[in-house]
Amino acid sequence: MTHTRRRPPRSRVLAPSAALFVLAAAGCSSGGAQPSVTVPAPSPEAAGYCGKLHEALPETVAGLERSDPSPDSELTAGWGDGAIVLRCGVPRPAKMDDPQSDAVDADGVNWLLEQRDDAGPRFTTTYRKAYVEVTLGTEYAHDITPLSAFAVPVRKTVPDSL
Repeated sequence: MTHTRRRPPRSRVLAPSAALFVLAAAGCSSGGAQPSVTVPAPSPEAAGYCGKLHEALPETVAGLERSDPSPDSELTAGWGDGAIVLRCGVPRPAKMDDPQSDAVDADGVNWLLEQRDDAGPRFTTTYRKAYVEVTLGTEYAHDITPLSAFAVPVRKTVPDSL
């Protein structure tokens, strides 16, 4: 499978919609409730790698404190009340079959890049025995630097599949 490594031009700016402001305001409420995410259902082998990854994840990413989403699971983690969300053991994205799909390398870990119209980018590891997905908020639309915080934990806990 061939991946093109393209980076969007830095000058491209995404205009936030009114819905984003409503969602941002809801996320900043003082209710104390964490964002909710769908917990993956990986194979037992992948779940084992994910459990080890969960223990190795950093307490801060891009200056944001860890605040795991609900429900509590070793398969999910979060930082900044949903600004960065990690899910381990997700299904292989269909986009990986597209030879024109974009990929990035962040400190030795390869990630499939999926730009989403309604939210920030989604990244999924490639060539690993468990797929790790990281979604970033719109403030990271053109910034992959948060991925480097996951490079060492992923490399140490989720073996290559090649």
